[in-house]
Amino acid sequence: MTELAIDVRGLTKNYGGRAVVDHIDLQVGTGRICGFLGPNGSGKTTTIRMLCGLLTPDAGTGQCLGRDIIHEADAIKRQVGYMTQKFGLYEDLSIRENLDFVARLFELPERHTAVDQALERLGLSARQKQLAGNLSGGWKQRLALAACLIHQPRLLLLDEPTAGVDPKARRDFWDQIHELAAQGITVLVSTHYMDEAERCHELVYIAYGKILARGSEREIIDRSQLKVWALEGEGVQAWLAPLKAAPGVLSVAAFGNAVHVAGQDAELLDRALAPLRQQGVLRMTEAPANLEDVFISLIARAQDNFVDAAEAPEGTG
Repeated sequence: MTELAIDVRGLTKNYGGRAVVDHIDLQVGTGRICGFLGPNGSGKTTTIRMLCGLLTPDAGTGQCLGRDIIHEADAIKRQVGYMTQKFGLYEDLSIRENLDFVARLFELPERHTAVDQALERLGLSARQKQLAGNLSGGWKQRLALAACLIHQPRLLLLDEPTAGVDPKARRDFWDQIHELAAQGITVLVSTHYMDEAERCHELVYIAYGKILARGSEREIIDRSQLKVWALEGEGVQAWLAPLKAAPGVLSVAAFGNAVHVAGQDAELLDRALAPLRQQGVLRMTEAPANLEDVFISLIARAQDNFVDAAEAPEGTG
């Protein structure tokens, strides 16, 4: 069996009397890329911060990299690279100066060599004198990843690292992540992009503080037992609201020119679609379920732990 880099059970964090993270269990094997998915406010960021020792859980036990998350948080921090949602380096410092600052924080003995290697590894050498504030989103992302890797961590915790960057930068980033995993580095990465989720070895879907699904892409889709119909044709938009309200329909979502209607009960789904069949104005074909179908249907069934989203503290996603 693969050694576990993350092994936590019953992890819980409360704010204002509500469980933002509600007794979750999470296991990730060494050298694996685990996609951490869920809507905003679902508890992803709070979970990541507890794993790397920035937040203390209210309940739960476990280990990261063989260290106790409660009593050895400082030791965990030195072996983890954490990339936050927002760019967290100094915009008035150059790329090299930022990396040198991070190397000083980790008290690296060969600081200048470590900075040189980080610059080379992420293709930043030619831009090392450029101010971080003048970088595009993709280059800021490279710099942030270089800062995460400079102390040679064994675990990367990446919180929506590709938000706001162009498709090529996203693809390049994921190529780098797979190279790191091949070297034995474990990666837990939160994302909203389904194409990125498909590049992970395994997935964990969290909503309102609870894990709703986990496994490989194929396992999650198969377990959902979703029946999906694709509707196409003029006037399909007029049917969205009635279909969403129909018994047995778990999700209705647009995919390009088509609309996917999904449910688990084939008979109820057929009843919901019967009026459209009778009119015969739309093309209707049975379609294979995809990850987005599954996740939309999961969130439709999940119970919101915050009646008013404004009550949720900032950064609990």
